[in-house]
Amino acid sequence: MIFMRRTVQIAVLTLLVIPISAVVATSQAAADPRKRPQTETAAMARRMLAQLKVARPLSIRGYSHKRFQPRWAHHKGTCDAREVVLARDGRNVRRNAACHPVKGVWYSPYDGKRLKSEKHVDVDHVVPLAYAWRSGASRWSQARRRAFANDLTRPELITVSHSVNMAKGGKGPQSWRPPRRSHWCRYAISWITVKHHYRLFVTRKEKVALLNMLRTCGD
Repeated sequence: MIFMRRTVQIAVLTLLVIPISAVVATSQAAADPRKRPQTETAAMARRMLAQLKVARPLSIRGYSHKRFQPRWAHHKGTCDAREVVLARDGRNVRRNAACHPVKGVWYSPYDGKRLKSEKHVDVDHVVPLAYAWRSGASRWSQARRRAFANDLTRPELITVSHSVNMAKGGKGPQSWRPPRRSHWCRYAISWITVKHHYRLFVTRKEKVALLNMLRTCGD
């Protein structure tokens, strides 16, 4: 009888331990998508990309940064969106009374540079405002364009070096890719995530370029 009781206890404990560990791992992945395997995230991106409308780019006529104003809206007291992103992405960031970063260290994932001066960093819109305009944003309300330009809940805003941001400009993935090939996967996933949320369409060449970049996931 004692032997049978111990056997039953061990069996029950085994059934309890395995599900609990599985639940913990699942909850951690759900809380932070970056902890998911890159191949899994890439598969999700492919599904989202397949749902996007493919069309020719709209005219750039009528575009200006003012159509997305204020491009850097205030989020926390005196801090605008750009200052929030710089504080979020940097290390040991110190800000003055006006919330402007005066010291810190930033990493630019596009080109791998480590920057120790705020003067050398930019906050990039992963999907450039001009590109979004030609992808459907020209038909939006001013309020929606403002929300897009200041969205901190999606991977639209990222700290990069000033030089690489100038090289990118308003180009899409068919014309420009991060110099670091190892960032192509994350860049494509971010681009697709933003476009899918805002229901912006893609061009045929853009879609092909994104699919090519997603092939580097898991390299």
